[in-house]
Amino acid sequence: MTWRADILTLFPAMFPGPLGDSLAGKALAEDKWSLKVTDIRDFGLGRHRSVDDTPFGGGAGMVLRPDVLDAAIGAVADERPLIFLTPRGTPLTQSRVRALADGPGAVLVCGRFEGFDQRVIEARGGEEISIGDYVLSGGELPALVLLDAVIRLLPGVMGHAESGVEESFSEALLEYPHYTRPALWEGHAVPEVLTSGNHAAIAAWRLEQSRQITQSRRPDLYHQYIASGAHAP
Repeated sequence: MTWRADILTLFPAMFPGPLGDSLAGKALAEDKWSLKVTDIRDFGLGRHRSVDDTPFGGGAGMVLRPDVLDAAIGAVADERPLIFLTPRGTPLTQSRVRALADGPGAVLVCGRFEGFDQRVIEARGGEEISIGDYVLSGGELPALVLLDAVIRLLPGVMGHAESGVEESFSEALLEYPHYTRPALWEGHAVPEVLTSGNHAAIAAWRLEQSRQITQSRRPDLYHQYIASGAHAP
């Protein structure tokens, strides 16, 4: 069954964007996933198709109206997860990406201005997701990031299925370093263990490298790794 993505946005020309190239683009052409983009402004009010209004309680910026947004969602919503892309959302993780990839698809709502009227999120039972601790101009780039992360895990998209297993975040560890030919470059040699042919030693080296890199760069992930008991012999 084709994995289906619906995007609700005020800027439909931003899609498929980079998802039309490389692995995602090939998978789209091969119907491994589908993309439908809906312009929220099609559901706007009045001659000018207004989609936003000033926030109750005052403050800068504008807020997407609940009636307009709900009408747009109602045009595409079904059993798929409904996701609002917002910086205040739950951080996107590889485990959530895998869960989405295992499902039928998703409906992604891209915010603009100061965001969404909270009543729509609550009434629709939507999930709020963030891709990082920073603020962008809208939810379109986060939607592209989320889709790229999911699409590469769909069956038949990557040439080697194991490519999606031994990589960063798959086991609460960052990925180990990679090397290729030439074995000696500008005076820098490939670690000897990688050319030894000893697969057990290579696996042990890679695991230890992942542990060290994670502990140094992402102590939060390393603590999760330790707490999971995965480090135990």
